[in-house]
Amino acid sequence: MSSIDQSDTFTLGSLSVKRFGYGAMQLAGPGVFGPPRDRDAALAVLREAVASGVDHIDTSDFYGPHVTNLLIREALAPYLDDLVIVTKIGARRGADGSWLPAFSAKELTQAVHDNLNNLGLDVLDVVNLRVMFDTHGPAEGSIEAQLTVLAELQRQGLVRHIGLSNVTSAQIAEGRRIAEIVCVQNQYNLAHRGDDALIDKLGRDGIAYVPFFPLGGFNPLQWSTLSDVAARLGATPMQVALAWLLRRAPNILLIPGTSSVQHLRENLAAADLALPEDALEELDGVAMAA
Repeated sequence: MSSIDQSDTFTLGSLSVKRFGYGAMQLAGPGVFGPPRDRDAALAVLREAVASGVDHIDTSDFYGPHVTNLLIREALAPYLDDLVIVTKIGARRGADGSWLPAFSAKELTQAVHDNLNNLGLDVLDVVNLRVMFDTHGPAEGSIEAQLTVLAELQRQGLVRHIGLSNVTSAQIAEGRRIAEIVCVQNQYNLAHRGDDALIDKLGRDGIAYVPFFPLGGFNPLQWSTLSDVAARLGATPMQVALAWLLRRAPNILLIPGTSSVQHLRENLAAADLALPEDALEELDGVAMAA
């Protein structure tokens, strides 16, 4: 069984987590909608992740909807004392599986209660406000009204810590004037490095950065470089991409997802993958490859 480094940690407010976590999104059905193809396999992945030392699970009640949270509860409750579950609010699913904003005070409040009920918790460790001005990426717009609602739920004791997802630098600055922000979750990987400066700034301020889509948005040339490096190292492209992210900055927390125990083990093994300097030079050039 692969296991992760017990000493490589970062903080989410008052909580400390290992830098290698698990994202539950892929446990739902196709398109993150409906039940899993193999329920027993989904439960096995969650149990394997925790048995391997993962103490940070990323989820949301709009995955499914409700599917991943109910699976997490079935597989892992009663939860280990050190397990940190991070969830998201701010979106909902249409009947056709579409991703829609859910930004009203009523929707945000209901989402927190749904997450609590389906996970079987009295308080949520971390809740990320998912900003949905544009479903394809960050877009400017004030988040004051929405974050104020979440901050009030925090004051009520339903939420321990607050994070942001799919946001711009201006929105993070606005958010930090309203509440303490413990993490930011945006798309970032070898090929998609628009948040480089942001990651470093957040690191200086002790704020975690949680990249999603570690292999998203690669063009053929970029993919070829990644694959070549992986072949030389006897690793998979995903392992190399994850190992590079771990090296990129100490405040980066990983949440790769999978519905396969075998793929989970492969992903966790990336924590032990050494990247020699020549490989790092090649990988650092991926973002510039046209």
